Amino acid sequence: MDERIFTVTAEEDGQRLDKLICLHFPDLTRSAVQKHIENENVFVNDRPVVKSCKPKTGDVICLELPEPQVLDVVAQDIPLDIVYEDDDLLVVNKPKGMVVHPAAGNYDGTLVNALLYHCGDSLSGINGVIRPGIVHRIDKDTSGLLIVAKNDASHQHLAAQIQAHSFKREYRAVVVGRMPQHKGTIDLPLGRSPVDRKKQAVNGLNPRRAVTHYEVMEEYSGYSLCRFTLETGRTHQIRVHCAALGHPVAGDTVYGNPKQTLNLNGQCLHAAVIGFIHPTAKTYLEFSADLPDYFTAFLHKIKQ
Repeated sequence: MDERIFTVTAEEDGQRLDKLICLHFPDLTRSAVQKHIENENVFVNDRPVVKSCKPKTGDVICLELPEPQVLDVVAQDIPLDIVYEDDDLLVVNKPKGMVVHPAAGNYDGTLVNALLYHCGDSLSGINGVIRPGIVHRIDKDTSGLLIVAKNDASHQHLAAQIQAHSFKREYRAVVVGRMPQHKGTIDLPLGRSPVDRKKQAVNGLNPRRAVTHYEVMEEYSGYSLCRFTLETGRTHQIRVHCAALGHPVAGDTVYGNPKQTLNLNGQCLHAAVIGFIHPTAKTYLEFSADLPDYFTAFLHKIKQ
């Protein structure tokens, strides 16, 4: 076990525990530290605490990092649509229906299984053995672009951009009905649903600010094609925000009409553009992915 200890100074008095640990150990991300706190791997004066704890001068902070788990996720030769790749990262165009990382009910056939085959050991380990290289995620039935880090330094650099809201993420979606304005911002806090732990809800449990900017691109009879830009990146953010306005994403049976599948097999939502500062070259890169066949076929259908 990797044990790390430090004592809080007068200058550090009253700072949040997770932030304080990141200042002392910059190799750890804020999200990773918060998970260690939740798993009771962090102690203040020999006692486990919550992540909002604000230690006082003289408090002794101990962080016990468990030994890395043996990777038991198998590499699988699954074709990948790689938009860009270098020694630090790759950008993948994920198809609709592919799960990003293994979880209950989906232990293989995921993007991570494919990445392990393609990259071997060249993936960041910050998010653990189940999500190597995964900097951010998109839902199983959302298609489009996501970035994968090949080393921890790149992962930290990219994650910092996401946290600072400087990482560009632009989506295309077909929503039911017409949006209240042709251009606007949805600023509604999201948290875990108090009645269904698999869902998110406006003002749910432990809500966090969530901001989505939208612009209507085209309007049809009963539907609208919209461009969405994320300022924050909460779970299911676009889907929940659209549903909250009364205009759920077409095909979304979780937050929309559970019976209205529209033969889409999930929401009509595509991660079309991502842009970021390259962690090593420090230059801005931007990539786009054309609308997939399922999306264009649905557009053709509703245009008629």
